[in-house]
Amino acid sequence: MRPVLLAGLVTALSAGAWPAMGQTFPIDLILPPVRPASQGFGPSLPHLPTASFHRAIPVVAETQPSRPVIPRPANAEQVLAVTAPLPPSRPATAEPHQTPEPRPVAVASRPIVAAATPVALRQPLPNGEVVARANAYFTNLTTLVADFTQVGGDGRRLGGTLYLQRPGRVRFEYDPPATLEVIADGRSVAVRDRKLATQDLYSISQTPLKFLLREQVNLGQDIRITGIANDGDGVRISLEDSSTLGGTSRIVLVFDSQVETLNQWRIVDAQGFQTVVMLGRSERGRRIDQDLFKIQYDILVGGNK
Repeated sequence: MRPVLLAGLVTALSAGAWPAMGQTFPIDLILPPVRPASQGFGPSLPHLPTASFHRAIPVVAETQPSRPVIPRPANAEQVLAVTAPLPPSRPATAEPHQTPEPRPVAVASRPIVAAATPVALRQPLPNGEVVARANAYFTNLTTLVADFTQVGGDGRRLGGTLYLQRPGRVRFEYDPPATLEVIADGRSVAVRDRKLATQDLYSISQTPLKFLLREQVNLGQDIRITGIANDGDGVRISLEDSSTLGGTSRIVLVFDSQVETLNQWRIVDAQGFQTVVMLGRSERGRRIDQDLFKIQYDILVGGNK
């Protein structure tokens, strides 16, 4: 018997506390454990049978090949952790899936290259080329029929049809209620008012319309060029004609950017009165009735007969 336990027992009995100690001390502390008769105290104990246990503890023998030990979960949370698939590194709802954006360098380089080609083709023309093309435009122009809008210095707008046959012939036929007609037959220019039955005659050389009517147009020699402006959308050629009636007239011709089409002109006469003519829908090379260019010379100037 263990000395420590006997000493405690003697102390308890001497104090008269045996019933209380029986309730407090476990019985295996007083009585030795019952062992089988065939067994004794030896250096090692035999293996206990394992059939009655719920979990079998594998016995590793030297003669048997080793098997991998598979750890088993101890509770339901571990079972779920083992059998459930691994969760994603981030919650699916924490950060929505975003389609990767295309690389800006590759996308932006294409339109820049495509847009560079037409811009290079529309570079401003040199002044010498502008003048040469303007002279060629008038020289090669045979006939032109176009709608026009005329804006006077007082802001009044008149519409009509322009008939031009080079050289020398032009007719500005104004839409009603206007009653004006301007006709050039190659020798003179007549300004006729049908309502008042008046007609004024001028020499073609005295009118600023010579850039339309001369057979050979040579801007820069026949008419002095005072400036050329090119803003990318159009070309403006500023002229001065000192041979017009009453003094010097200032003229501005407005072409497209390649000086292939005349879009409008502006004339400021010697008295400072400005007239702007804008051309609309036009047709070149059209056959024109010659009666449109006839001037009635039997009508005296001012309507006097």
